[in-house]
Order: sequence, then C-alpha cells, then structure tokens
Amino acid sequence: QETRSTEESTDESEEDESEEEPKLKYERLSNGVTEILQKDAASCMTVHEKFLALGTHYGKVYLLDVQGNITQKFDVSPVKINQISLDESGEHMGVCSEDGKVQVFGLYSAEEFHETFDCPIKIVAVHPHFVRSHFKQFVTGGKKLLLYERSWMNRWKPSVLHEGEGNIRNVKWRGHLIAWANNMGVKILDMISKQRITNVPRDDISLRPDMYPCSLCWKDNLTLIIGWGNSVKICSVKERHASEMRDLPNRYVEIVFQFDMEFFISGLAPLCDQLVVLSYVKEISEKTEVECCARPRLDIVQPLPESCEEISSDALTVRGFQENECRDYHLEYSEGESLFYIISPRDVVVAKERDQDDHIDWLLEKKKYEEALMAAEISQKTIKKHKILDIGLAYINHLVEKGEYDLAARKCQKILGKNTELWEFEVYKFKEIGQLKAISRYLPRRDPVLKPLIYEMVLHEFLESDYEGFATLIKEWPGDLYNNTIIVQAVVDHLKKDPQNRTLLRTLAELYTYDQRYGRALEIYLTLRHKDVFQLIHKHNLFSSIRDKIVLLMDFDSEKAVDMLLDNEDKISIDRVVEELENRPELQHVYLHKLFKRDHHKGQRYHEKQISLYAEYDRPNLLPFLRDSTHCPLEKALEICQQRNFVEETVYLLSRMGNSRSALKMIMEELQDVDKAIEFAKEQDDGELWEDLILYSIDKPPFITGLLNNIGTHVDPILLIHRIKEGMKIPNLRDSLVKILQDYNLQILLREGCKKILVADSLSLLKKMHRTQMKGVLVDEENICESCLSPILPSDASKSFNVVVFHCRHMFHKECLPVSNTVSSVQFCNICSAKHRGPGSAILEMKK
Repeated sequence: QETRSTEESTDESEEDESEEEPKLKYERLSNGVTEILQKDAASCMTVHEKFLALGTHYGKVYLLDVQGNITQKFDVSPVKINQISLDESGEHMGVCSEDGKVQVFGLYSAEEFHETFDCPIKIVAVHPHFVRSHFKQFVTGGKKLLLYERSWMNRWKPSVLHEGEGNIRNVKWRGHLIAWANNMGVKILDMISKQRITNVPRDDISLRPDMYPCSLCWKDNLTLIIGWGNSVKICSVKERHASEMRDLPNRYVEIVFQFDMEFFISGLAPLCDQLVVLSYVKEISEKTEVECCARPRLDIVQPLPESCEEISSDALTVRGFQENECRDYHLEYSEGESLFYIISPRDVVVAKERDQDDHIDWLLEKKKYEEALMAAEISQKTIKKHKILDIGLAYINHLVEKGEYDLAARKCQKILGKNTELWEFEVYKFKEIGQLKAISRYLPRRDPVLKPLIYEMVLHEFLESDYEGFATLIKEWPGDLYNNTIIVQAVVDHLKKDPQNRTLLRTLAELYTYDQRYGRALEIYLTLRHKDVFQLIHKHNLFSSIRDKIVLLMDFDSEKAVDMLLDNEDKISIDRVVEELENRPELQHVYLHKLFKRDHHKGQRYHEKQISLYAEYDRPNLLPFLRDSTHCPLEKALEICQQRNFVEETVYLLSRMGNSRSALKMIMEELQDVDKAIEFAKEQDDGELWEDLILYSIDKPPFITGLLNNIGTHVDPILLIHRIKEGMKIPNLRDSLVKILQDYNLQILLREGCKKILVADSLSLLKKMHRTQMKGVLVDEENICESCLSPILPSDASKSFNVVVFHCRHMFHKECLPVSNTVSSVQFCNICSAKHRGPGSAILEMKK
C-alpha cells in the first residue's frame, strides 16, 4: 500500500496495522485520465495488452497508453458510451452508445460499420479474431441479441440469436462461445453449431437488473465466471458423450463452484486458480444512521465447491464513491500482466500483483528486517528498488535502537563484508553509544583489515575496564593489526598501578612475543610459572636464554624441563646442565636419572655421582641402576651400600664382584630369607654354594623345609636328607617329602613322554623319507648330464640309451660315470658323495 495526498489517495486497505501482507498494490491512473475525468465521467473501459480504451458519459472514446496518456480521441455520440469491444489483435473496435448507435471500425484501416437502432444498445462484442476475413462478425445487445456477419458483397447481414427476455446487458465472446446476460439469466451459444447450450437463471430476482447488472468473464476458452447480486458461479463447458446426444447439443455446462459473497458484485477477474471480485458496499452511517454508499472492496478469494476462502480484502477510496451505484463500477483486467483496472465515473485505479520490491517494502514497514534481508538476497537479481546493503544497514540500526548490541555487531560481519569504510563508520557508532566491547568480537582480522587506530581504540576500551577481555583479544588478534609499542606502553602504565596482576603480566609477555622480545617474555613466563614457557622456548629457539634459568625451569615442571633439555643436548650440553644443578642435587638426580633411562652410556662420567644420588633420593631405582650400568665403580658402590646398610644392593654387588659366598651368607644372616637364598644359589649354579646353603640351614628346621621344597630339581635331595639330625622336628616334613617324590615322578614321566615323542617323530620322518624316495623323477629334454653337460636324452629316442638318476636329482649318462666304488653294492652320486654320503644319494637307473 502506498501513502498519497488526500485527493490522490486510494487508501487501499483498512487493515494498515494487520500483520498479513496484502496481495495487491494500487495506484491511480493519472496523466490524461485525470484531465478527462475533471470534465467528463467514465462509463466503460476495455483493456488490451498494448493500450486502454475509455468511454465517457459525453460520448467520447479515448485511447490511452498504460500510464494513462491520451494517444487518440473519437467523438462517437453526444450521449453515454455503453460498451467498447476490441478484438484480440487490438486493430478493430466496436462501440455502442445510449442513443442506439453502433460503430465497428478499424483503428489502422478504413474499414467501418455504422448502425443506429431505435433503442439504447447496451452491449457490443466483436469476434475475438475479427482481423481475419472469415471471422467478420460482431453481436449487439439491446432488446435483442443480434449477430452481424459480412456477406460476400461486403454487406452486413443481421440475424437474431435471442430475444424476448428483456434487455441484453452483458456479452462476452471467447473463441467459439458467446455468453450473454438478460433479465432472466445467462445463456451460452456455441457458434459452431449455432445452438444454445445452457441457461443459468439468476438467483435473486428481486434485484433490478439495470441497477445490479450481471458480471461475466471467461477464465479460459471453456470456463465462464458469472457474478450477479452477491452470487458467484463458475461454469465449465464440456463435451457431451456421443451416446447421450440424441436431440441435445453436443456440449453442456456444469457449475463446478457456487458461493455467495458478502456484498454486491460489480466485477470479476481470474487470478491463476483464484478469483478477484470487485464489490459494491453499503453501510449504515454512524452519525445519521442512514444507509449510504461505502468504499468499494476488492477481494481475492479461493473458490471452494460450495463456499470460498478469503485470501485478501482491500477497501478502496475512489473519487466520488459516496455517490456511486453498483452499476457505476467495472472491473477489467489484462491477462498477460495480472493488472486489474477498477473503473468508476470519477476515477480509474490500477491494482497490480505485488512484486519482490513491494514485499520487501512491507517487511521493512513492519520492521521485519531479517526477513527483508533474506528476501533481498534470494531475489537480488530481480529487485530494482532495494539494495541489500541499505536493508542491512537499516537492520543494524534497528537492532542498536532495540538495545540488541551483540546481535547487531554479529550482523555486521555478514552485512558489511569487506567494506572497510562502513566497518569504521559502524565502529565509531558503537563507540558513541559505549558498546565497543560488543563489536570487538566480530571485527575483521583478515581481508579486510581496518586502520590500526580502530583496533587500538577497542583495546584501550578493554584495558580500562576488563583485563580478561583485553587478554583474550591480544591472544586472538594477530599482532600486526595494531601498533604493538603503543599497546605495550599502555599495559606497562597499568602494571605500575597493579604490578602483581597476573593477567596483565601474561598479556605483556604475549605482546613481547609478538614484538620478538623473547627474553623479556621468557622472564615473565618463568615468574608466572606459565605453561606456555616451554612452547615459547621451542618455538623461538630460546635455549641460549635459559642457560642460567635451568633451576627455575626445573622448579616449574621438572618432567617437561628434563625432556626439553635432553631433546636439545646439542644446544645445552649435559655438562652445562649438571653444573647448573650442582646446588640442587635432587633436581640433578632427576636429570641424570632420565638421561640414564634414555642412554646408559651418555652420562657415564656421572655414574659414580649417581650412586650417592640414588642412595639419597631414589633408593628403589638404585639396584636397577647398578644392574644396568657398566661404568659404575663397584668398590665405591659397595662402600656406599654397606655404609647405608642396603642389604639387597650389597648382596648384588658382592655377587657381581665374585664373592658369592659372602653374598649368600649375608642373605641368610641379614635377610634370613631361605627362598631368596635358594633363588641366589640357582642363579649362581655353583655346587659349593649349595653345600654352604645346606650347611647353614642344617640346624634351622624352617630353612630345611624351604630347601626340601625347592632344591629337588637342582641338588639331589638325598644329600640334604642324610644330614638331618635324628630327632629334629621339621615343619611339614611329610608334605615336603611327598613333594620331592611327586617332582621325581614328574621328571620320570616327562622323560618317558619325551622319549615317546622322539620315537614317534623318528618313525614319521622315516616314513616321509621313504615316500619321497619312492616317487618318480621327471627326466626331459631340459636335463643335462652332470659329467658331459650334454642333454640327458638322445635326439633320436628310437635308439637305446642308459641314464643314471640319483635321488639328489643329479643325472648322468651311464657311460659318463667313472668306475664306481661299490659299498655294500650301492652306487652313490659322485658330486654329492664328495660333500656328504647319505640315503639321498642312492641310484636310480633307467634303461631303454
């Protein structure tokens, strides 16, 4: 809907505040039409796709363009023009007037017909294809419906199609069908058969047909829409089946939709599968309580079988609507463009289907900016009036006005795109309303990049009120977006007020990193014990800067520090690290222990030192170290272990130094662990040690039990049993003896089982060898004599020959073999017998 001045306004809808979008838009047909209607009144109008034809009450016919400009004028009659008819080509026009005159003439030719009747002629309709010579026909409607046809001598011959039911007030000609309305109802005539095929009576006979005329329009060649009073009928012309014809017309009409409207119908027009209805409205005045004429309505309805669904309804303010009657309104339409013309005596209004620009206008009016932006993006190639950017900026302003600052800032990313000027404008706008923080998250960081001042302005805003937010931006934004020196100085100034603020210190370290002042950044990270310190060292190769900070690194995270130092031995040597950790032996041990785990030989010069370190800080790993180290001085290690009374370690060292008897004695005396003593004796596998163990245990019953249970597979138990004193009480002696016997039986069973397996395997292999030796050997042309190296088979197979083939696959001509040595009457392959004599070298002789 468009707002105009009071005089020009069409006031399309009474529902301005409705959330439902109107389907049509309206504008007044002005220019020449305004000039005409100031002096005259419109009585009828016909629409062609190329032009308009307007008839007036003073007998004038004007041809207009679609903007309402006058292109041609005809003085037809001194009285009212009742009807103008055009053929489909727009080259011929029929005009009738209230004084009975009828004219049919060519707009671009001299062809013309004049006739004057003795009664008013309400209607004229020329054949849709009048331009063709064999379709020179038109009908007129007064008291009779007359058909005029041009004969072969260029004379017009009239014939009566219908009469006797009152004045003919409306005729519509489509293809071969003519529909007309008289006082009784609507008829349809088939021009091919010249038969009338239907009669549709009017519903409300109480209405005067001259005051409430019938409205007719063809939706297509076979569908007629009838509006009369407040009733609408949609009729379909159908072919009658041959078996049903008899004396009936070959076509019939079926009413497919029928429903009533709220008001009286002044005009009808199709719109796809819907219907446009122009209605005349009467209402009771609130002031005078008298019935008066109201604004006409233009409704779009969806026909249903017995009712209709209202799609939209607009009340139109046309000039002089208070004085108009139902018969004063007409609705004409242009099929190709969906244009609807509402004609009244003082006004002509054009209704159009709303396009995407109109849709966007309505959305903007309703402040539905998100939907308007989406609609513009979808139809950006077809919209003419709107620009996506303008809609987007209006949307941002709307969100800001509503206080939805975060959403407005987020939309900036999509709407502003790469336009740096608009970005900077919006940032300053957000600054004015104190919402720089809202837009900071969405500022572009790459393609495009704004002026450094913009980013610095945002950072200063955060620095004044939100240290955490400031730190987040520094971490997320690339360091080249702003002047790093300015921001560093600002942070330093704030640290003077709060020197222990960890957030500011951490952020300052990141700024130093961006500025490649890694030494200062490293100092701050170490002070803060920040987890990124190791990443910083690796990333920027700061190993030269940490030579004197190894203790700090180890105190912060000894595991990560040691891993880093060992991974970079070429940059910080082992000797340097050990030297730096000299005053922190517990850290020195951690470093040397990890070094030893990685490589037993790299830190060999420190193995002696490590003995003390392990003894002091990590005894559980001392014994594994002594076992794995080949560079550890055993005497020094033994001295330290004996001083600290480390029995297990001392036992190991004594045994490693060859003093197994002392080690065993220590196990028995210090540890008193017979199982460990037995295990030690098993490891050494020395008979004298077993003798010492037996002698030491002979007067200790628990030790004797342990020996009986464990030495059966290493020492003959009889040696121990014979030495047990008579009468000594030994715990669980019976069970120990039973176990010894069971172990002996098990050994016997195992030996017998192994013997059976050996015999079975020998027999199986012997059979396999026998099967192998019994198999034939292939001798063909490719085999050669191993002695003369000529083919083994003669070229002439018919001659007799002798070949000797051994199981080793060596072949000889018999005559090529040397004089054989006979051993047990078996001949052997000379080649293989030189290496090994065996069953595989036996001979196979083949004769032919």
